[in-house]
Amino acid sequence: MFLGYPLEDVEGFINHKEEGCKTVGTWKVYGDVEQAEASFRRFRRCTTIYQRAWAQGRTLEELTVAS
Repeated sequence: MFLGYPLEDVEGFINHKEEGCKTVGTWKVYGDVEQAEASFRRFRRCTTIYQRAWAQGRTLEELTVAS
């Protein structure tokens, strides 16, 4: 799915909006809360690492990861 959001959560958001949302982090979760919270933790950890590197003077090019 676009941006890696779980399909169940995308469908839940489209079909139910606020109703049935189990938790909110980077996105609204309608499916597997544990899996989503693990993703949220990884995203926060990654954000912290990149913010620290940026503050230490790394350039945008150095922070960009090509796959």
